[in-house]
Amino acid sequence: MAVLSVASITPAFPRIIQDLGIKPHQVGLLITIFTFPGMILAPFLGVLSDRYGRKKILIPSLLLFGLAGSGCGFAGSFKALLFLRFFQGVGAAALSSLTGTIIGDLFSGKERAMAMGYNSSVLSVGTASYPAIGGAMALFGWNYPFFLPILALPVAYAALFHLENPEPEGHQKLSDYLKGAWEVLKNRGVLGVFLVSIATFIILYGSLLTFFPLLVDGRFGASTMTIGLLMSAMSVSTALTSTQMGRLSAKFGEKNLIKAAFLFYGAALLLIPAMPSVPLYVLPAVIFGFGHGMNIPAIMSLMAGFAPIEHRGVLMSVNGMVLRMGQTAGPMVMGIAYTWWGIPGPFYAGAALALAVTIGGVIAVRY
Repeated sequence: MAVLSVASITPAFPRIIQDLGIKPHQVGLLITIFTFPGMILAPFLGVLSDRYGRKKILIPSLLLFGLAGSGCGFAGSFKALLFLRFFQGVGAAALSSLTGTIIGDLFSGKERAMAMGYNSSVLSVGTASYPAIGGAMALFGWNYPFFLPILALPVAYAALFHLENPEPEGHQKLSDYLKGAWEVLKNRGVLGVFLVSIATFIILYGSLLTFFPLLVDGRFGASTMTIGLLMSAMSVSTALTSTQMGRLSAKFGEKNLIKAAFLFYGAALLLIPAMPSVPLYVLPAVIFGFGHGMNIPAIMSLMAGFAPIEHRGVLMSVNGMVLRMGQTAGPMVMGIAYTWWGIPGPFYAGAALALAVTIGGVIAVRY
């Protein structure tokens, strides 16, 4: 569910632009307004999950996500679509961070890194299939991919009756809880991972998910189905890499994997504007996927290890807020790059950011 409502609709962006009569830079608002609520709500939802339990936040979030999300398919205008996407984003605000929180509650040490890797692999299978499914559905109409979030309703039922997870005690005084949470959040390592999360999702949501479909469509007239399949190649690569996360983490460590991941990001983004034909886009897609398959599980594993169970919810949710800052800012920042330098601009800007993160990581380790 956490990746469905972006991965499934981006192949339809060219058709949304055409059928709803909007400008190319406006289509990124479908991502921005979806991710924006998470920036505001995620920390509060994290506190509530620590105080009252994970399921009491998870189930209502899934219900709102499914109902508002599928309602987007009935929107009659771009304004109505944005309105419903906002409420779907409210439902999505807690989903990805709660998933990482529950995994962190259930596992520790290298088992946690392995579990995060498998979780990322499952997400990537969804990310691989949703663009292809969404692209195929968009052949019938721009709105068809928006009906997919209805799948959240049976997931909510399964979580309510079949998910068995440890819940935090929640007996601390609120003042003691907040003091302990602040001690966790001001950790230098936590702040560093926050910066990495922002950069990751500026690149992913800005350079790749928003402008890659526009580039392939604009240069080669690729169909929504073709765009979806190309994006699926990245997700397959991510999934395969993520399944090896336990082994890679044990050998190289999470911090080194993050630095390597940004090198893969940069290489892929530099290649994208240079590809002379549609089939060759599989190469940068796979390279980007290698990096993403290392980066996301490493970030989540580091984060989950920074906090005990009674503060893990708020830490993972603040990280969720931070990554949504990247998701929200990404299309806008790369939209500026597009306005200034044309369609190659978002990819070169993303590559520069990836290189800056790698260099910053090397310097941080040394000093």
